[in-house]
Amino acid sequence: MHSSSILASMAADLSRYDDVLDLLTALPRRVPELRVVVVNGSAVTGGWDDHSDLDVEAWCDGDAATTYAAVLALLRSELEVDHVWELPEATWPTGRQCFVHLQPDAADLSRPTRLIDVVVQTLPQRLTMDTRRHGVPLVLHDPDGLLLLEDDDEAGLSAQRAQAVAQTAARRQTGAWLVERAIARGDLAAATTLHLRFAVEPLVRLLRIEHCPARHDFGLRYLRTDLPAGMAEQVEALLPGPDLAVRTRAAFAWQDEVLRRLS
Repeated sequence: MHSSSILASMAADLSRYDDVLDLLTALPRRVPELRVVVVNGSAVTGGWDDHSDLDVEAWCDGDAATTYAAVLALLRSELEVDHVWELPEATWPTGRQCFVHLQPDAADLSRPTRLIDVVVQTLPQRLTMDTRRHGVPLVLHDPDGLLLLEDDDEAGLSAQRAQAVAQTAARRQTGAWLVERAIARGDLAAATTLHLRFAVEPLVRLLRIEHCPARHDFGLRYLRTDLPAGMAEQVEALLPGPDLAVRTRAAFAWQDEVLRRLS
């Protein structure tokens, strides 16, 4: 295990998944096609708590669907699995993903959650991970040092951010009209959806571009770890409520402020 990965995992207490980590560490001996196995997600980026799932990502030689099936079969046989949600095959062009529930009723938060999010993909020609976006992974298996920790192409990220700012500015009036019209018509369901789509989500994208540009496309997740203190609460105060017209106007006004700074 790489020393950097050990340091990254020290902040999160993963002990309730010790049995899973032991199995994952030994997994490549039983599924030799596996070349790299890591834990990522909140275990290494922050925000880990009693109800976090364990995010596992693996890369393999050959057909990912075959290796994924072998991995899932072993998880089912070695762990007490309540049920599995397998995402459609088309979700990942180079692999498969599933959520393995190790207890019934995951929504019952009266006890710590035990749930594994597993992704298995075909090993690319060059395997990299941007630690600014995904944290320093906890490496369970990578004997050949195939995983390279390096930033994603900055030119590409910069172009994505510039397009997002331009689109938000250009869409500003249309978005406000769509929300206000739905409110005026009394279409609460449509107004709520449009408020989130055109007022809140673009605002958060702008705030991310301003304050955590490497994670500009992470949406409404991780606001407390990614944005300045108190800003997540300001965003949450704009979520749909009984005074939706007041909130949507405030959200668009905040968009205008951030757009002026970014322009």
